[in-house]
Amino acid sequence: MSVLTAATDQSICAPLPVLGKDVTVPLVTGGEVTYAALDYAASAPALQRVWDDVAAYAPYYGSVHRGAGYLSQLSTDLFESSRVTVAEFLGCRAGDQVVFTRSTTDSLNLLAAALPADCQVFVFETEHHASLLPWRDARVTYLNAPRTPDQAVETLERALAGRDPYGPALVCVTGASNVTGELWPVKELAAAAHAHGARIVLDAAQLAPHHPVDIAELDVDWVAFSGHKLYAPFGSGVLAGRSDWLTAAEPYLAGGGASRQVARRADGGVDVEWHTTAARHEAGSPNVIGVYSIASACKALTEAGFDSLVAREQRLVTEVRAGLAEVPEVKVLSLFGDDAPRVGVISFVVEGWNSSHFAAALSAEYGIGVRDGLFCAHPLVRTLLGSDPQDVGECGAPEAEPGQKSLNAIRVSFGAGTPDEHVERFLRAVKELVSEGAQWKYRTEDGRCVPDRGTATQV
Repeated sequence: MSVLTAATDQSICAPLPVLGKDVTVPLVTGGEVTYAALDYAASAPALQRVWDDVAAYAPYYGSVHRGAGYLSQLSTDLFESSRVTVAEFLGCRAGDQVVFTRSTTDSLNLLAAALPADCQVFVFETEHHASLLPWRDARVTYLNAPRTPDQAVETLERALAGRDPYGPALVCVTGASNVTGELWPVKELAAAAHAHGARIVLDAAQLAPHHPVDIAELDVDWVAFSGHKLYAPFGSGVLAGRSDWLTAAEPYLAGGGASRQVARRADGGVDVEWHTTAARHEAGSPNVIGVYSIASACKALTEAGFDSLVAREQRLVTEVRAGLAEVPEVKVLSLFGDDAPRVGVISFVVEGWNSSHFAAALSAEYGIGVRDGLFCAHPLVRTLLGSDPQDVGECGAPEAEPGQKSLNAIRVSFGAGTPDEHVERFLRAVKELVSEGAQWKYRTEDGRCVPDRGTATQV
């Protein structure tokens, strides 16, 4: 797993400037505090560099591929040069395509729509729903959660050995878990897939913001990721990799931009010649600002020195894990064990606490934003919590009242823009809440745990 082992011997840089770093939020106990954004795994704050680049371009906004005017030509050049930047960021091979989408979910649904007939898909139950669910029209084999990286490779090899050796097959795997942050043995899984005549797509939504991703080095066939996790605004994503299945498939969306030529037939019908480039799956007016923001983020991370960013994040990971280990009531969730390499994504439960109650107290009393729930990875969290697959539990909408046990967890996540103070405040808050309890009463409202402001009384 050497390709995805986090670097720790590089010089450590300062956090990158991000939007919202000075935002203050009110505390239910009185006063205000600078917001500690520790929910990067859901959406990372946009880099200041990205926002500045987008603002500088905004006055020149024009319709992409749609006009002879100067602004249209400028926007088209920016759009296509962004495609080159993303290809370089991902280490794409000659012949690979970079298709711009709305998100990782959109990217994987696009690939699912492009699968050849009778394709077999192999996916671990540990995947985020974005990579677990798109394959409804294929023959899907769901693989049990492995407890070591070696077991992951062995499980896949056994499953592939029993497949139809003559039909197309695809393996879908995450690069870094959105629940535990653990790095998966992507290169070894790719080798196993190719040895059995299958292809592999890497869900890099949680990997790309935290670690360099090189398609050629990892030898994966496709990579998918989202802009809003890569320090860019919402609404843009990428599917990059081999072109043959994409070129052979019907366009993901039918419309302008995907079509090269459209003509009426004598019988009254319509003949369409579709593009064979990435435009085939980019119908409609492209999100040029979203695409440019992704390219800007790729440049910013590269220029900052990814090795240094990784080294700093690993120091934060070590500090958080060490701090949580000092609290006996806290149980950190893990598939591969304490020694597994991981990115800045850590999930845990606290004995005696409903996880949503704990997360609400972190926000209301300390100004710390984390995530609670099943993180759109229900089978994985249930496995980690040792529950029955049929147990009740919803992503971000717990059934239990504050103080009652619930089937959910708390996730803290951080990255290139996280100040040390935010991590330190989080660890202090965890220790205080566990030892002293919450200072305020809470109730469940519309599926969320919130401060009970109606009584306006402290505990």
